[in-house]
Amino acid sequence: MRSVDEQLAKVLAAAVRPSPVRVAISEAQGLLCAEDVVAERALPGFDQAAVDGYAVRSVDVQAAAEESLLMPVIGEIDAGSRQPRRLQPGQTVRVGTGAPLPTLADAVVPVGYTDENPAKVTVRQPVPSGAFVRRAGEDVQAGDVAVRRGAVIGAAQVGLLAAVGRGKVLVHPRPRVSIISVGEELVDIDRNPGGGQVYDVNSYALAAAARDAGAEVTRVGIVSTDPRRLHEVVEGRLLLSELVVIAGGVGGNTGHQVRAALADLGEIDESRVTMHPGSTQGFGRLGPDKVPTFLLPGNPVSALVVFEIFVRPLIRTALGKNNPHRRVVTARLLAPIASTKGRRGFLRGQLLRDGTSQEYLVQPLGAGGSHLLASLAEANCLILVDEDVTELGVDQDVHVSFLAQRG
Repeated sequence: MRSVDEQLAKVLAAAVRPSPVRVAISEAQGLLCAEDVVAERALPGFDQAAVDGYAVRSVDVQAAAEESLLMPVIGEIDAGSRQPRRLQPGQTVRVGTGAPLPTLADAVVPVGYTDENPAKVTVRQPVPSGAFVRRAGEDVQAGDVAVRRGAVIGAAQVGLLAAVGRGKVLVHPRPRVSIISVGEELVDIDRNPGGGQVYDVNSYALAAAARDAGAEVTRVGIVSTDPRRLHEVVEGRLLLSELVVIAGGVGGNTGHQVRAALADLGEIDESRVTMHPGSTQGFGRLGPDKVPTFLLPGNPVSALVVFEIFVRPLIRTALGKNNPHRRVVTARLLAPIASTKGRRGFLRGQLLRDGTSQEYLVQPLGAGGSHLLASLAEANCLILVDEDVTELGVDQDVHVSFLAQRG
């Protein structure tokens, strides 16, 4: 048997990172930037009003600290105006937020400091130079790196790219993942299962898990274990994927059929892994491009746990993430748990937090068995139990790994 750490090292060593591609910024969200984006112009590109008000020379309104001033309004500038204006001493111009300041203006008096008279405005409060003004280059100077290589592109980065005039950006693309289910007992969810048949859960659940990890997913669905058909489908997906997952392809007669059908595409190692659930699994690199390929258990809970521990980190590594693993915290057990000696346990749990002490607490779930999918749906973490531990009691500390956040 192989340890979890040994299996994970083997899997991550096979990560295939797609070559960077240039995409529209509207398609870049969630991806890793693959270049330093250098601003070609300053942001803002000109001095502009930060509020609705009156553009002034600050020296002209200092007397408003002692008594109100009456200033002639010589015009109005709206955001987007391209007509140049120039102030003379003692004059003001009404400006909207984002409007360019007239020449010689160095401050804006907010409308709340005035009576808003359209011809001769009364200024009741002085402002210092630079007040309520967005200076040219205050945010980004020409030549600055606006978005750095390795940054995750979120909403703010998309906005900044648009602000500096970049319509496209070089990114590490999402790895393409193909999800296949095998098993003569499977039917799709649009059919009623007959005697001995069950719905195909795995292709849907694993496709969702792969999307959550950041992959571009093709859910192939159920494929017959007929050697010719299975070989044809997998060979085709290897040409279009950076990763292939075959659920139900290990153990028993089905596992033998799958291995035989794929034998000429490469070797799949089916060494058992010292973990539960999901000890029985397979991994290899198939096809001319040596595409990482997983054989996962048919049991949906086991398949999802194996996916979480091995497949998800591989996807995250392919995305270029420096740390492909989930966050792990220490929590106090609210109920006892049992684990299998000699195997690392990945047990379902519900992570809570004490409102007063902020201590993490964890309630174990799914004590009835690894086949209980409903308990995994309730879980928001996996409780990690070392191989040499068989029992843990109430109030003992354990390590837990976060699953996808809700809400």
